[in-house]
Amino acid sequence: MDELTQAKRVLEAALLASHEPLPLDEIIKVFEPPVPTETVRLLLADLAAEWKQRGSIELVQVASGYRFQTRGEMQVHIDRLSPQKPPRYSRAVLETLAIIAYRQPATRGEIEAIRGVAVSSHILKALEDRGWVEVIGHKDTPGRPALYATTKAFLNDLALRSLSELPPLAELDAHPALELPEVPQEPVYPEQTRIEGFTEAGSLASESSLFESEANEVAALPTPPTVH
Repeated sequence: MDELTQAKRVLEAALLASHEPLPLDEIIKVFEPPVPTETVRLLLADLAAEWKQRGSIELVQVASGYRFQTRGEMQVHIDRLSPQKPPRYSRAVLETLAIIAYRQPATRGEIEAIRGVAVSSHILKALEDRGWVEVIGHKDTPGRPALYATTKAFLNDLALRSLSELPPLAELDAHPALELPEVPQEPVYPEQTRIEGFTEAGSLASESSLFESEANEVAALPTPPTVH
């Protein structure tokens, strides 16, 4: 076995043994003597190509680093091994998450101005408990309101490397991690019929909306891809 093949096997073992995504600077530590960073990148690409041929497990890069995970089409089968149902969140929670993701950092007041309704403390707590949102500071205005932003865990769960990979607003509802179940239609309250979208400059756009939402509609968020 040549040195590059051995290095690739070491790399594979380290990634399979890790419970969390491994950043590149941590991956490099497994080699002694050290392997050049560019060589490690090439080995990762080669390893990803090998696993792609197997069809069930893939090597992906997310915000926190590299990880092995089950392919999306396999997740429905893996979920049958766990009796736990995925968390269910109201449409208001998803709207709040979308606003934070696309406008961050955002204060509670800014979120309320966009949604047109008050944002309950329970909504923000639900997102913080999920590990998708965190307070990153306070705005330098009267009252010093908290500034909310998304976390690396949010990107990891959506299998994204950075915020620049977020889908266009028009496609957000269709993202597999935010898939909506079939639910009975509820009466639509005038103040909750839509939240207005953003222009590129971050201002409100009166002619577009992030979602056409029904009050109390429930969203089911599946568990993140199974990590190996």
